[in-house]
Amino acid sequence: MNPEQPIIVGLDIGTTKIAVIAGRKNEFGKLEILGFGKANSNGVKHGQVLNIDETIKAIKQALENCLSVNPNLNIGEVYVGIAGHHIKSLQTRGDIVRESEEEEITQAEVDLLISKQYKTYIPAGDQIIDVIPQEYTIDNMPNIVRPIGYSGVKLGANFHIITGDKNAIRNINRSVEKAGLYTKDLVLQPLASAAAVMGQEDLEAGVAIVDIGGGTTDLAVFADGVLRHTAVIPFAGENITNDIKTGLGVLKSQAEQMKTQFGSALANEAKANAYITIPGLRGMPAKEISVKNLANIIQARMSEILDFVTYHLKQIGMDNRHLNGGIVLTGGGSQLRHLIQLTEYVTGLPARIGLPNEHLAAGHIEELAKPTYSTCLGLILKGYDDFENNRKVFEKSFINIPVPQDLIRSNVVAAVQEEVLVTEGNAVASVEKRQPLRNFWDKFKNGIIDIFKEEEDGHL
Repeated sequence: MNPEQPIIVGLDIGTTKIAVIAGRKNEFGKLEILGFGKANSNGVKHGQVLNIDETIKAIKQALENCLSVNPNLNIGEVYVGIAGHHIKSLQTRGDIVRESEEEEITQAEVDLLISKQYKTYIPAGDQIIDVIPQEYTIDNMPNIVRPIGYSGVKLGANFHIITGDKNAIRNINRSVEKAGLYTKDLVLQPLASAAAVMGQEDLEAGVAIVDIGGGTTDLAVFADGVLRHTAVIPFAGENITNDIKTGLGVLKSQAEQMKTQFGSALANEAKANAYITIPGLRGMPAKEISVKNLANIIQARMSEILDFVTYHLKQIGMDNRHLNGGIVLTGGGSQLRHLIQLTEYVTGLPARIGLPNEHLAAGHIEELAKPTYSTCLGLILKGYDDFENNRKVFEKSFINIPVPQDLIRSNVVAAVQEEVLVTEGNAVASVEKRQPLRNFWDKFKNGIIDIFKEEEDGHL
C-alpha cells in the first residue's frame, strides 16, 4: 500500500445496479480495492435518474454495504459515471495565439485552450460534460499528441465535446448530494469502461469499446491513440429481458434468470432438445420453454444492438483498416454465451471480452474482475489521471488502510456442492433433455450436467 496516494471512490449509477468501489494505487501502479458495495437500482431507466428518492435510497444502501466491508473508510467525494440516450457528441476546432513564440508551450496554455471550448455553442437545455482534445497543431505542424515543450506562434487542436441534458445531469448531482456525497466529476461511462479494460497498445491499434449495460449500450471508438467517437445506444440487457418476458410469457425475474443461466447469443449453438421447466403460478401447470427459442429472442435483440454499433462505425469511416484491435465487449451484458461469435459475424471485426483485471492488484476476489464493474473501476482510474496531472485538488489520506479480508481471494478451494435442481419461488426450476422414462432421474441429472458444461465461464 502506498500511503502517499489518495483513496479515490467510483460511483456507477446503473439501470440494474448501483456500485461503489474505493481504491488506491499501490507502489506498482495497480489498484488495491479498499471498499466495495452494491445495491439494486430502482430509480434509473435507460441510464437516466427518473425517481430521485429511489436512487438516493439505492446509493445509500450501496455506500452502507461498502462501509460495512471496511469501516475505516471515510467517503465524501466520488467520481460518477453518466450515460443515457440524452448524451450527444460533436467535433470542434480551437486555437489560441501565444504571447511569446520563443518560449516552450506549458500545461497552463494547454488548459487555457481546453477551457475556451466550454464556451462552444450547444443547443438550449444541454450542458457540456467533457472536452477531450484529439490531435494538436502548432503553426503548420499537424497531429501532435503532446504539445508541451514545443514552441510556436499558434496552438490549436481538434476537440471531441460530450454534452448531456441539463435536467438529467441535475438529477444525478441531486441524488448524489442528497445521499451525503459530493460529485468530484461526471465521467461518460464508455470512457470510464475503456480506461479499465484496455492498454496503450489498444489505443494505438484502434479499438471500439462496446459496454453493454442494463439500460444502455455505450460505444467509444479509439484510433491512433485518440478518442474518435462516442455514442449511447438506447438498447441493452434490460431490453433482452423484456423481450424474453413478452415472447415467452414469463415473469421478469424468470426471464432474467433464464437469460443469465441458459441464454445464448447464437440460436444455432443452442441445443434443440433442451427445455427449461418453469413452475406454474398459483396452481397452474408448469411451463416448458425451448432453450433454442430463448436463444432466438436473445440473438434478435443483440443483433439489433450490434447493427447500431456497425452503423456508428460506418458513419465515422472506421473499418478493418483502422480498428486492428477490433471490438472489446464489456459490461454485464457482455457475459452472454457466444456473444463474441455473434459480434464477429455482425460487425466483421475481431472481438474479445474486456476484463478490468489488467489494472487490478493481484489477490482480489473474482467478483471485482467481472466486466460488470469495468465502469466503476474506470472511474477510479479517471480520478488518478486527474490526480497525477494536477487537474483537481485531492486530500491525501495518510492512514494506512489495509485491504479488507472480505475482498481478498481465498486460496481454499470450496467443496463442489451438488447441483440444486429445483429452486424456490418463481425461479427457473430445472432444465431437462427429453429422454425416455426408463432410468428417469439418472437421465435427468445427466441432461443438466451436459447443459452446464457448455462454456460455463460465459454466464452473465
